[in-house]
Amino acid sequence: MPLLEQVLEKYPQQVKLVYKNYPLRSHSYSAPAALAALAAHRQGRFWEFHDRLFENYRELNDQKIRGIAARMGLDLQSFEKDRLDPGLIALVNRDIREGARAGVRGTPSIFVNGIKLNARSMQAFDASIRRELALARK
Repeated sequence: MPLLEQVLEKYPQQVKLVYKNYPLRSHSYSAPAALAALAAHRQGRFWEFHDRLFENYRELNDQKIRGIAARMGLDLQSFEKDRLDPGLIALVNRDIREGARAGVRGTPSIFVNGIKLNARSMQAFDASIRRELALARK
């Protein structure tokens, strides 16, 4: 089970996962992929689409992105329209600005209550979450 799923399972009432887009400039299809995932979200399929994008990140191009959408059975006309939606473009741009202000340099970056978590292990999550919960009780 992926680490974030373990964290959410262990702390179902205390932890909320917030996903932000931070397409990397070094990957020419990361921004189109972010928009495609948000378009898939409008059809209730964000995480599945997100996971398929990451499985295929080395091969991403417009044809591959459309192929993933088609294989998932998305409404392609709505999907293509949503990928060009200025509102989604603005959302991705806002996420990029927020990430830059927070010191994001790469992906994935994980924060617990605004504090960057450098170690990605269950022990690191536990320590960080317990610390934040103790502070909240004070």
